[in-house]
Amino acid sequence: MLRFISLFLSVVFQPLLIPTLVFGLLLYLVPEATSVPEVFKGNILLLVVLSTLAIPMVTIFGLRLSGTLKSIHMEDIKDRVIPFIITTFYFLLTTYFLRDKSEIDPVLWQSLGLISLTILGLTLVTFWWKMSAHMTGFGGLVATVVVLGMKFPTFTPLYPLLLAIFLSGIVGSSRLYLNAHKPIETYVGFVYGFVMCFVGFQFIYT
Repeated sequence: MLRFISLFLSVVFQPLLIPTLVFGLLLYLVPEATSVPEVFKGNILLLVVLSTLAIPMVTIFGLRLSGTLKSIHMEDIKDRVIPFIITTFYFLLTTYFLRDKSEIDPVLWQSLGLISLTILGLTLVTFWWKMSAHMTGFGGLVATVVVLGMKFPTFTPLYPLLLAIFLSGIVGSSRLYLNAHKPIETYVGFVYGFVMCFVGFQFIYT
């Protein structure tokens, strides 16, 4: 039963979900964080969901069906390289698309660019070490909530922060229970994601 719950949490709260959560924060929970008109927010969030969650997931399933990927859980470090490279490409492509639209608030492409840079670093590390992508994502999410709370007085970060920390804890514990990572791989992943996004969003909102 515990294994099923751990697998469920790992799949539902996967790293690809993090950009959607970050943009949900920027567009809806902290509307002052961007100058995007209300009428366009849904379209932008949909673009992020499609390009950073749906399409990468479909690609990963395609790799699994073709036999290129042994398992969608990517227990083997060798299984992580190709999906991570493809995911990084999708993220960078979407960043370029947002940057190319001069009428869109630059905060949007800068935010996704920061996330893409973080994933690029994770991908490079993956060539020789299995740093936790789940915890990298949640470290970045916690940092985003912290920075938004510091920069925007109208935003009360307490409950979103507690939720992000709680999810980080249960997802990290799930990864350890499944023997998907060693403890050091989860800790370093969380710290890496936190530092990258804390420094990056501080710079974006300077």
